[in-house]
Amino acid sequence: MTMTKEITTAQLAKYLDHTNLKPEATEASIRQTCEEAIKYNTASVCINSHWIPLAAELLKDTTVNPITVVGFPLGATNTETKVYEAITAIDDGAEEIDMVLNVGELIGGNLDYVTADIQAVAEAVHAKHKMLKVIFETSLLNDEQIVNACHASEAAGADYVKTSTGFSTEGATLHNVALMRKTVGNKLGVKASGGIHSRQEALAMIEAGASRLGVSATVKILS
Repeated sequence: MTMTKEITTAQLAKYLDHTNLKPEATEASIRQTCEEAIKYNTASVCINSHWIPLAAELLKDTTVNPITVVGFPLGATNTETKVYEAITAIDDGAEEIDMVLNVGELIGGNLDYVTADIQAVAEAVHAKHKMLKVIFETSLLNDEQIVNACHASEAAGADYVKTSTGFSTEGATLHNVALMRKTVGNKLGVKASGGIHSRQEALAMIEAGASRLGVSATVKILS
C-alpha cells in the first residue's frame, strides 16, 4: 500500500493525467491544458485525438506524455474502428491509449468478445511500443462485472485498467479502485478517473490502489 503522507507535490504530479476531454475544448483551451501540465510536470495530458498533433508539438521537449482516448466515451464502436483510432493517434504522436471496452457486451456476459476487442487494440498499440489502458465505466457495473473486466483486460494484454470516462453517472470510487487493485494485483496499473477534485481525494485513491489518476482539477490539486 502506498504511504501517501510521504508523497511530495512533485511526486503526486507524476500520478496525474491532466485531462481535457470536453467536446467544446478549443485550441486555446488545449494549449492552456498543455501549459499547465508542463508547469506542474504531470505524467501526461489526456485529450481527444483531434488535438494530439498539437499536444505532441507543445510537449515534445518535456517529460509530459500526450495521450488520447479510443472508442470514447461509449465503447460501442467496432473493434476495427478502435484499432484504426489507436494506430492513427499513435502515428500523430500519442504515447498512451485509453480505450473504452464494450460495456454492453460485458454486461451481457460475452467475455470472449470483450477480451478479443481489447486484445486487438493491445496488439496494435504494443506493436507501436506504446501503452494501453482499458476504461470500464464502473458506474454501470456490479462487482462481478468489474472483476470480469479486470480478468479480460489482463488476458488481452492490457497495461492498465481504468474506472471511468467521466461522462457517465459516476466517476471513480474508493471501493471500485480497491476492488480493481485486489483483482489485478501488481500485474497491471490501475487508473482512477472521474470526480477527483482535491488533493485529499487524490491521495485517498492512491491509498486505495491507484497508480495513475485522470483529473481535470490538476491545478487545484497541486496548488
